[in-house]
Amino acid sequence: MTYFQGFVIPVVTANKRAYLDMAKKAAPIFAEYGAVRSVECWGDDVMDGKVTDLKKAVRANDDETVVFSWVWWPDKATCDAAAGQLMADDRMRPNGPMPFDGQRLIYAGFEMTFDTGDGGQFGYVDGVVASVPDDKRRVFVDHATKTAGLFREKGALRVVDGWGIDVPAGKVTDFKRAVQSKDNETVVFGWIEWPDKSTRDAGMGALMQDPRMRETPPAWNGPLAVFGGFTPILDTGHALISPV
Repeated sequence: MTYFQGFVIPVVTANKRAYLDMAKKAAPIFAEYGAVRSVECWGDDVMDGKVTDLKKAVRANDDETVVFSWVWWPDKATCDAAAGQLMADDRMRPNGPMPFDGQRLIYAGFEMTFDTGDGGQFGYVDGVVASVPDDKRRVFVDHATKTAGLFREKGALRVVDGWGIDVPAGKVTDFKRAVQSKDNETVVFGWIEWPDKSTRDAGMGALMQDPRMRETPPAWNGPLAVFGGFTPILDTGHALISPV
């Protein structure tokens, strides 16, 4: 089954060029070891939440921007095999200071549970991280299936959701703490691809007024879910490298 790693990273805003250069260097090495696609998205509309949000998830400072990123693999076995090889590859060593605090980066592995399919090159992304009761996976997928049709109707190109199957605990930050996941809950990670921000803004506005969005409530704990809007700066699937 398709597998992807999801990342949320606090990057010093002034280090955007250094971060993109690092990502451009790493992406082809990941591909050598079996990765299908690497995507990096720069925070644009990352809202503050009362209890949880993507900034709090990585303890982002005022001079930092949240990056939302994922790496596609054909399956978990390929990803696991690549992990050791990447650690041993001298090309993965940084050329200078890291453009972010690695202790606050959060990452996890997700089994793809829903995907409407590649809709082409996108210009904007809405990312989401949430927590779903372990026994509600089918409800989660059913909800994604229903709402994805509405998102596509309003202009979205693609909707993807993943079910956490390798969610490590971190010393400082991690995905479970980001959404206050309980022992009987699973972290989910997903995104919506849009052609551009204006389409996204219009689509989201229309969806807020669409009564069909309220017919089936999501399976996750809504008040603790975290969201944000992002601009892609690197996408190996569509040969995108953003100017900085």
